[in-house]
Amino acid sequence: MTASVSPLRTDHPEVADMQRIFDSQKTAFRLRPSTTASERIALLDNLKTVLIKYQDQIAIAIAEDFGHRSHHETKFAEVLTSLENIKYYSKNLRTWMQPDKRHVNPTHLPAKAWVQYQPLGVVGIITPWNYPLLLAISPLICALAAGNRAMLKMSSFTPRTGETLKRALAEAFSEDQVAVITGGGIVSDAFSRLPFNQMTFTGSTNVGRTVMAAAAENLTPVLLELGGKSPAIVHDSVPMKDVAERIALGKGWNAGQTCVAPDYVFLPKGKTLDFVAAMRSAIAKMYPTMLNNPDYTSIVNNKQYQRIKGYLDDAIDQGAELFEINPANESFTNTRKMPVILVSNIKQTMQIAKNEIFGPVLMVMEYDQLEDALSYINQRPSPLALYYFDYDERRSDFVLRNTQSGGFSANDVITHVAEEDLPFGGVGHSGMGKYHGREGFMAMSNARSVLMKPKFWSMRFLAPPFKSPLHKLIEKVLLK
Repeated sequence: MTASVSPLRTDHPEVADMQRIFDSQKTAFRLRPSTTASERIALLDNLKTVLIKYQDQIAIAIAEDFGHRSHHETKFAEVLTSLENIKYYSKNLRTWMQPDKRHVNPTHLPAKAWVQYQPLGVVGIITPWNYPLLLAISPLICALAAGNRAMLKMSSFTPRTGETLKRALAEAFSEDQVAVITGGGIVSDAFSRLPFNQMTFTGSTNVGRTVMAAAAENLTPVLLELGGKSPAIVHDSVPMKDVAERIALGKGWNAGQTCVAPDYVFLPKGKTLDFVAAMRSAIAKMYPTMLNNPDYTSIVNNKQYQRIKGYLDDAIDQGAELFEINPANESFTNTRKMPVILVSNIKQTMQIAKNEIFGPVLMVMEYDQLEDALSYINQRPSPLALYYFDYDERRSDFVLRNTQSGGFSANDVITHVAEEDLPFGGVGHSGMGKYHGREGFMAMSNARSVLMKPKFWSMRFLAPPFKSPLHKLIEKVLLK
């Protein structure tokens, strides 16, 4: 029984052009499937050069796509992090490319065995809208370091960013090395159905299922970074001021539109009002005003704004208590800016409790015993990140060992993503596969097994008929 893959709509001009680019990259890889470390590092240097050159244009484009987004936030979170990743990969690439020597079974001697990390071919990268530069460039760095060619599909929610990055990368790379694809609808669908050698998708769980199903038509391996409801747990021993200032940064950054931003916080019994007061103070220091503050980001579009507002309306209808943190008491009517909002009296029937919030809204819940909080988390899909606040390393280790998540941080939120030597990705419903660090190089390489034997062939002594003294010795010594 064979499965057929339906053809792409090549009568559509954008799809036809995308198919042409894909074919050119496949041909280029077939003609030159292997590159040296120096050549790969040179490509990373080209990427570094254009990121530095275009950083202001990229920041402006992202701000226009969002309605407003701090240029400093873009440069710190996306440009600088990308440049640090390039530096890290360039430094370590030669070591990673070295053959990895392996043990040889005595029955196969004399022989040599190793693993050779080789390129996969053409890699497809589907980029989300929330960090449109970083989440395009990070997997691209992995792809180039592993010797691949790459096509980037930018989100239709951030069209200006897509066009800016397309111009920038066209200066650094030939089209058969790296290409940027823009557009939505039929283009997005067709992109996920191209027979890539590997595909990386960052986005929602629902869309991730669709992408994975499309990739399955071609048996394309996928790396999925999907998000989910990332919790923060606070131990009673930690000063609430310390907790609030760190969670406030993680929730205020990009207006909470971050896949690893805390989605809900578990507080010790009776600590909700203390946390609310500490959050008011922390937010006011960072954002004394919000409406016209260049440091405070808008919700990316009306669809996302209405989604978050719908969660809040539903929570209110079901008895939730809302704490709006709006330091200057500004009106946000007819804007897409939204103050930070804490929500307590949570019921599991609320939409806000079922879905990833992805905005400046944080659920607040309380626990009696630490084990109660861990039980709640463990009964739900594994999150992309889990945060624990406690200066006692033994208790932190207990939480680490008794939960599951893509990443874990003690006494901070979101910053583990920027550690270039740590792999990044989810587990279960929050994703599969890792990139960043050496794991990114590995994820986009073919770990090719190599067994090299000399002229002397030891297997002749094990060949049939199985009556020799050696056969009997092996059965007597090795099979007991």
